[in-house]
Amino acid sequence: MANNLRLDDTDRRLLRTLQADGRISNAELAERCNLSPSACSDRVRRLRETGYIKGFTALVDPEKVGRGVLIFVEVVLDRTTPEVFDTFAAAARRSPDVLECHMVAGGFDYLIKARVADLPAWRTFLEEVLVRIPGVRETRTYAVLEEVKSTTQLPV
Repeated sequence: MANNLRLDDTDRRLLRTLQADGRISNAELAERCNLSPSACSDRVRRLRETGYIKGFTALVDPEKVGRGVLIFVEVVLDRTTPEVFDTFAAAARRSPDVLECHMVAGGFDYLIKARVADLPAWRTFLEEVLVRIPGVRETRTYAVLEEVKSTTQLPV
């Protein structure tokens, strides 16, 4: 199936509904989106096959699993070579504390979003993992005091 699918209003309604409740039954999804169950199933399959839907997941409460502290950290590398980028990216991918790692343009090279149990756990990660990655010159850490907005839902 072609990956250049053009989304119509029904596809967008399906995506919005599935983002809000990924466990919704096909019958309920079809009803909410004014489709027959068969047509609904076909459209969702097409959205998955063309990559609009990357997967389904459960959102876990970080507090309940001992990951209540949200941290952002800016990382500056001492040089910007493919080898240093690859080494840093591989280390970030291996770390269970790192939820997201983005190479960015601007005053630093990477922005990391991490979740840890507490600030001592962050310090341990910073000292034993992050600053020991070859090429890391400098880090700036920002502990989150309040999550004003956090969503996984994209406007479609």
